[in-house]
Amino acid sequence: MLSQGWITRADKVVMQTYGRQSLVLVRGDGCRVWDADGKEYLDFVAGLAVCNLGHAHPEVARAAAEQLTKLVHVSNLYYTAPMTELAEELVRLSFADRVFFANSGAEVNEGAIKLARRYSHEKYGPGRHFIISTYNSFHGRTLGALSATGQEKFHKGFEPLLEGFIFVPFNDLEAAARAVDERVCAVLVEPIQGEGGVCLPDADYLPGLRRLCDEKGLLLVFDEVQTGLGRTGKLFAHEHYGVTPDVMTLAKGIANGLPMGALLATEDAAGALVPGTHASTFGGGPVIAAAALAVLRQMTGPKFMDAVKARGKYIRRGLVRLQKQFPVIKEVRGLGLMWGLELTQEGAALVNACRERSLLINCTQGNIIRLLPPLVLQRRDLDQALEILHDGFKAVFP
Repeated sequence: MLSQGWITRADKVVMQTYGRQSLVLVRGDGCRVWDADGKEYLDFVAGLAVCNLGHAHPEVARAAAEQLTKLVHVSNLYYTAPMTELAEELVRLSFADRVFFANSGAEVNEGAIKLARRYSHEKYGPGRHFIISTYNSFHGRTLGALSATGQEKFHKGFEPLLEGFIFVPFNDLEAAARAVDERVCAVLVEPIQGEGGVCLPDADYLPGLRRLCDEKGLLLVFDEVQTGLGRTGKLFAHEHYGVTPDVMTLAKGIANGLPMGALLATEDAAGALVPGTHASTFGGGPVIAAAALAVLRQMTGPKFMDAVKARGKYIRRGLVRLQKQFPVIKEVRGLGLMWGLELTQEGAALVNACRERSLLINCTQGNIIRLLPPLVLQRRDLDQALEILHDGFKAVFP
């Protein structure tokens, strides 16, 4: 069946919660995908920073397929080997002592909110449950994660939201310090704001939040759902800034397209969640855990992150050249293979122009072109993408 047939069928039965592009994708391989009409595209969205190892990665597929023939699901009433091995590996690679598994970024952010509240309740008693978040942040669509998200456009129609969140500007230490009072238990922040526009912090911002939390007895929670798992050229984005949190959330790229979220915490923080306080039926399931282990093996292999950094530097040079050619590009910002082009005009037409030329890109906040390619792309892929971007800019912003 061709694309239009699938679109017609889907529009009759699928809830219209997405403004989908008129594109039906049926196959992927590495950095490329194909639609139902047979057209090939270079994918610089990667499922929104999910398919970090590209589509249909053979080692990830093999690990999941082998586990499918052994054990698929038994619930967390029992121990399983893949979940245990994955938790051990995440602990080995991070600051954390313990891990909780769920199915998505929103779920583990909900878990982080619950952990922070209960930690404070157990340590200080009731009344200290507020969490400082930032404007333009994005933490998920479930009610708690939505309440923690600092963008009113996502809140409309879902009021009353969960109370207990204080919003301050991102990258403003003084504002964060002023917001701390006797009600506050934690600070929740993305090391780099993704959906908010690929906004990077100043060098002293995250270390300053760490000092603030230490001084005030607060938990520091990093949402690395989008920035984690190699996206910025390090396994976790906070490593660029020489700081560690008490709690961290991961999802998106952790299993390269299979649904998983991970809530990581120090021993002290993790102790707040005891049996009966939190759970996930499918969290850490054997098949997904096996896939995630395969992902980590690839990412921790020799020179993997060095290659991501090199590709990041290469694309940055190309994007800066585009900025010099097209004044509509106000700013180029990013790290590793997470890039944003802030435009002085709306970016939707450029997304369409690039798609017509076989490049998939994303626009967030109306005017910020977001590039999130698979981490395994080659220089020829970067050159092709930069050429298509040039042609797209030339067509849309002559």
